[in-house]
Amino acid sequence: MNIARGRLTFNRINHLKECLFSPKHLLYTNIGISISLSGIGDVLEQHYEILKGKWNKWSFTRTRNMSVSGMSIGIVCHYWYSFLDTRMTGRTIGIVLKKVIIDQLICSPLCISTFFFTLALMENNSLTEFKNEIRKKAHKLYIAEWVIWPPAQVINFYFLPTRYRVLYDNLISLGYDIYTSHVKYDMEIS
Repeated sequence: MNIARGRLTFNRINHLKECLFSPKHLLYTNIGISISLSGIGDVLEQHYEILKGKWNKWSFTRTRNMSVSGMSIGIVCHYWYSFLDTRMTGRTIGIVLKKVIIDQLICSPLCISTFFFTLALMENNSLTEFKNEIRKKAHKLYIAEWVIWPPAQVINFYFLPTRYRVLYDNLISLGYDIYTSHVKYDMEIS
């Protein structure tokens, strides 16, 4: 009886996975994953800041804004990976390395800009405030991108099908999202 129940559970999980990662639902799945993990990253960073005495209490507004920025970046990444995989097919090491370099030179700055732009909109910042924040903080994120993403993207582009790229990206990005939240809201950087 336990074996039959286990098979039924496995079949349900497998069906859910196939449904969520099907072409019909993939954009929504990627957006949901991106929103969730960006929010979790911010909650973890805020908790750390509260423990260190930098913040007094958890800010729902900040987590909401970080989650919305995750949604924006999730949309960008969803379409970026599809575009990249249709333009550069194959999994040879040469193609994978080309994808990694193009990803770092094009998508990373795009995602960082999207992140700051989304938050500027959510926080009703002026264009001047947006530009100042980009000037003061974006390079910190871009340097971290060059440390984290090239090795992660080699794995992503070599081993994973396109439909799992944003999920993998977000799982790796959870640690990066904590750092992103720190950079965005660190008053000493401002």
